Amino acid sequence: MTGETNPFQASPITARGLSYRTPGGQVLLEDVSFDLAQGAILAIAGPNGAGKTTLLNLLTGLLPITIGSVSIAGHDLAQMDAASRARMMAVVSQQSVPDARLSMRDYVALGQLPLLHRKSAKQHQAALETVLETMGLTALAHKTIGHLSGGERQRAHIARALAQEPHILFLDEPTNHLDPDAKGRVLSLVTAQNITVVMVIHDLVMIPEFASHVALVKGGRLSAFGPVAQVQTTQSIHDTFGVDYRVFHHGERAIPALDIRKTHPIKEGAF
Repeated sequence: MTGETNPFQASPITARGLSYRTPGGQVLLEDVSFDLAQGAILAIAGPNGAGKTTLLNLLTGLLPITIGSVSIAGHDLAQMDAASRARMMAVVSQQSVPDARLSMRDYVALGQLPLLHRKSAKQHQAALETVLETMGLTALAHKTIGHLSGGERQRAHIARALAQEPHILFLDEPTNHLDPDAKGRVLSLVTAQNITVVMVIHDLVMIPEFASHVALVKGGRLSAFGPVAQVQTTQSIHDTFGVDYRVFHHGERAIPALDIRKTHPIKEGAF
């Protein structure tokens, strides 16, 4: 979405020994390290409470880094101010709750605030129209946020983030509460932007189609990291989630599926 030369080197994100403990001492994340290359699309997956959102919030600076380090394009994230972060990255979180009275156009335009000094008003307007068209929102631009459907609202959140012209886009469960068709459309739009993407995602069967890399998180630790084809295997998914992962071949396509079997009901007092 940006016409500027990309200043990022081979590894726009580097995490080293990243850990997080609550003020009460509870360990939410423990000793996570990895390098992510420019242009990669990383899916972070794991069971509920595994530490996925904690990891994402540390990578974006939404949580303070007290143990370990994160570098963005060679810059120490802990030393970057909010304006510098906004010029490099955009974040779509689950907590995004804009004023329902805002028009969708005005909401998306808020993403351009970190760039106001870079372009003229005419250039900003043209860029905004491009983002709205890219996300399929032009016809809905006049509607207020409160009158958008769940899928439309999610596309608006992503459009606002893309309006920042980020080099890295972070998303926390971007397909949550969307129907299957909407999930595919949203991920298709996100992964077609030619930027580095890091997203927390629950839909394991969608990862091979839309991600280049996967980070499996379990119990606050990084249990596996690397290219999807190498990491998302029957064994690794079973070890991480306790379910069977299958891949079926149909012509030239490999179709992943989860074999989730019926279990006995939980008895009262069993936990």
